[in-house]
Amino acid sequence: DKIASSIVAQTADVPTLPWNGLDLRIDGLESLPPGSIVTVPKDLYEKGCVEDATKGVESARRIGFPVMIKASEGGGGKGIRRCNTEADFPMLFRQVQLEVPGSPIFIMKLATNVRHLEVQLLADKYGNAISLFGRDCSIQRRHQKIIEEAPASEADPDVFLEMEKAAVRLAKMVGYVSAGTVEYLYSAETGFHFLELNPRLQVEHPCTEMVADVNLPACQLQVAMGLPLHRIKDIRVLYGQAPWEANEIDFDNPSPRPAPHGHVIAARITSENPDEGFKPSGGSVNELNFRSGKNVWGYFSVAASGGLHEFADSQFGHIFAWGEN
Repeated sequence: DKIASSIVAQTADVPTLPWNGLDLRIDGLESLPPGSIVTVPKDLYEKGCVEDATKGVESARRIGFPVMIKASEGGGGKGIRRCNTEADFPMLFRQVQLEVPGSPIFIMKLATNVRHLEVQLLADKYGNAISLFGRDCSIQRRHQKIIEEAPASEADPDVFLEMEKAAVRLAKMVGYVSAGTVEYLYSAETGFHFLELNPRLQVEHPCTEMVADVNLPACQLQVAMGLPLHRIKDIRVLYGQAPWEANEIDFDNPSPRPAPHGHVIAARITSENPDEGFKPSGGSVNELNFRSGKNVWGYFSVAASGGLHEFADSQFGHIFAWGEN
């Protein structure tokens, strides 16, 4: 949930962009026992929601146009609209409501000339959480990723390390378990700002797997089975430990700190008509021949002699390529 995660991020002193709930914080954390899971109280959460277009306009005035109108439960390019003027706000607000019915809505300042960088998280049931480097997903169309890279080499290494530490801090604060992603907006001039936490394994996860040599779906299953991170073979090898031993690992201060190997570029394969604003298009697939190898891997949801229709998501394939640099 984008609203709740933004409130938690602010409470953890992670920078956030101006939005209608910028002053919201969870109180009383200092009185909680160590290891307690932080939740957002209902009344505090409701203060971060924009109930209607009239209140939304008021928030947008305070923040300053242009703004983004966002559905808290949206994603994949759905439930998000850029608004440049007050006159356009009611229409765009209604579009977001219709696109993600029933979702709370919030208003955020539009960030320009920024990169979309994200941190891959993995956490177990025992309070341990680690980052598995990052991805650069800045190349998008219609607010949906189309090209992804790993690692996220655009940010200064020291700055990205702070982004990783902030993501881990968030995961521990809410008691997160399994694989997840913390997304940021970044520029060299303004630094990084929290965007959202995605509580799932994202489709671009092979980017991280190929530079970390960690099988994320397998790690998810092992975490679900109750294994702590220091007992998972891929994680032990990543941290320079013997794969079949059982000693605990200092994930907060490892020596040496794990580093990504090589570079990955991923491309989403879509069926769209560029002459109509990249509108999804249908048709038959006469031939599809792709052979995955060690350093180039891909998958497709259709086969030769299959077909695509315009009523489904336009993505029907994903290709990942790894190189030394």
